[in-house]
Amino acid sequence: MAYIWPIALVVAANVVYHVCAKSVPESMDPFASLTVSYTLGALLSAGLYLIMHRGEGFWREVGKFNWASIVMGLAVVCMEVGYICTYRAGWQVSKASTVQSAVLAAALLGVGALFFHETITLRKVAGLVVCLIGLIIINH
Repeated sequence: MAYIWPIALVVAANVVYHVCAKSVPESMDPFASLTVSYTLGALLSAGLYLIMHRGEGFWREVGKFNWASIVMGLAVVCMEVGYICTYRAGWQVSKASTVQSAVLAAALLGVGALFFHETITLRKVAGLVVCLIGLIIINH
C-alpha cells in the first residue's frame, strides 16, 4: 500500500487539477487565479506541517531550502499557466494531458540518463515508441 497510495493521490489530484484548470473563467487572468490557488496552497502546506510536527522546527526546515525549491516554484507557475492557456486555446482535457504526458516521458528519459545516470533500456525505448505512436493515433 505504501507503494500505491502516493500514485493514487497524484492521479486523483491531477484529475481535479485538470477539471479546475479547464474551468478557470475565460475572463479571469491566469495569474490572478494562480495567486488565489497558491495562497491557499501555502496556507494549507504550512498548516499541515504545523499539525504534523506540532509546530516544531518550521523555520529550521524552511531554512534548508536550496535552488530546487525556487526553481520548482517557477516551473509550477509556468506549467499551470501553460495548462490554462492550453485549454483556452481549445485543447480537449483528454488530448492535452495525453500529449503532454507522452512528450514529458520522452524528455524525462533523456533527463534521467543525463543528470541521474539512469539506464536507457530497450524496454524504455520501446515504451517511448509506443507513446509516440499513441500520440499519432490520438491526434488523427
